[in-house]
Amino acid sequence: MVNFPRILYYLAKALKRAYWSRDKTRRYQDKRLRSVVKYAYNFVPFYHEKFRIAGVIPSDIKTLEDLAKLPIVRKDEMINEEPQRLVSMEFDINRLKVATTSGSTGHPFATYLSNAEYEWRKAIYMRANISCGQKLRDRWVVITNPQHFSYTTNIQRRLRVFAQNCISLFSNVDEQIRLVNEAKPDVLDGYSGSLVLLAKEVDRRGLKTIRPRIIFGNADLMDIASCQFLERVFKAPYYDQFGCAEVDRTAWQCPEKVGYHMDVDSVLMQFVDDEGNEVSTGEKGEIVYTSLFNYAMPFIRYATRDIGRPSDEECPCGRKSPLMKIVEGRKDSLLFLPGGRLLSPMTFRIAVSKFYEKIMQYRVVQKKLDLFEIYIRKNDNSIDEKVMETELVSHIKRVLDVENEITLETKFVEDIPVDKSGKLRAVISELKPNSHS
Repeated sequence: MVNFPRILYYLAKALKRAYWSRDKTRRYQDKRLRSVVKYAYNFVPFYHEKFRIAGVIPSDIKTLEDLAKLPIVRKDEMINEEPQRLVSMEFDINRLKVATTSGSTGHPFATYLSNAEYEWRKAIYMRANISCGQKLRDRWVVITNPQHFSYTTNIQRRLRVFAQNCISLFSNVDEQIRLVNEAKPDVLDGYSGSLVLLAKEVDRRGLKTIRPRIIFGNADLMDIASCQFLERVFKAPYYDQFGCAEVDRTAWQCPEKVGYHMDVDSVLMQFVDDEGNEVSTGEKGEIVYTSLFNYAMPFIRYATRDIGRPSDEECPCGRKSPLMKIVEGRKDSLLFLPGGRLLSPMTFRIAVSKFYEKIMQYRVVQKKLDLFEIYIRKNDNSIDEKVMETELVSHIKRVLDVENEITLETKFVEDIPVDKSGKLRAVISELKPNSHS
């Protein structure tokens, strides 16, 4: 049973913390960090062993700067452990709630949560939505993975209290449009890639009946053209959100859209280079999380392979939470070119955006160091494929400055399937580790 009073209490506190001074937030972070580190050492076998091998005891970790004394942990390492070694000895694992990752990398992973931690997640999640204008009884439609349908309780639906009306992202677009039309959402939410495909079909049909007040997107990497397209079709502002299943949503855009507000009162975010050292402000680095609320199953210096940039800007909205800049994709999706040059997947997305009105969907697959395949699902069957191929290849090579370095092979297809998690990965590298060196 979900404890709504506790969620509302957590939410009220979280909304206030967003306006705390940096110093006050820092003291709060240090205190919670010391608490979770001490707890993990005493009650979680996996982390007790990690600390022992690193030669660290809880009293060595007093502030955020001390996190560097601890080793970085990856999902590949944790997924091979028995769940009982990852979960606190104080909890009965069979009585905990389970949140499962999407498994987009082929390795689904279960996170165990106490009731209080589950309700904390809900409160932190809703802080962002409320900050962007969502109201208590808004009609809220979410296009998402069916495994997330149970996140809204029957009581919520009966009371219409932040109740999600979920639609499967695996349903065909005709069914999605029908269900969204029937629901008449005030808030349209879901996997960003699925929202874009929905918008393209709505635009193609000239439908004017879907008019949400707010749009939220997550899970898929978004470029500026896609964000602007969603706003044009649905006549509503689009706000991007970011996170991972293990620690839930961790950063989000407010109406000012200066950057992504990081939920650092809930999850610490470090940006590190290949050696594990924190990068400077404005530089890109792999995101490493330390949860300040997970006790049943702690996550301390948990690396995600997602790439982002810390920012020292302050948002004019008045919230003092630190900002990160745009997420640039996953570390294992970075594209290596001959000569050692490295490209973010976002670079390809920006290059292709010139053809936005002609393309319903696309996917770029790096097959070899110098070979890329581009799969195109056209928006209009009357489009001349030869002409489009010539223009597309020429434009991409010019924008990326790879005129003679790589070969681009274009293939026109009827459909581009989502992966097992329901995500629409637009840029994929099939290179094996170290094959670029």
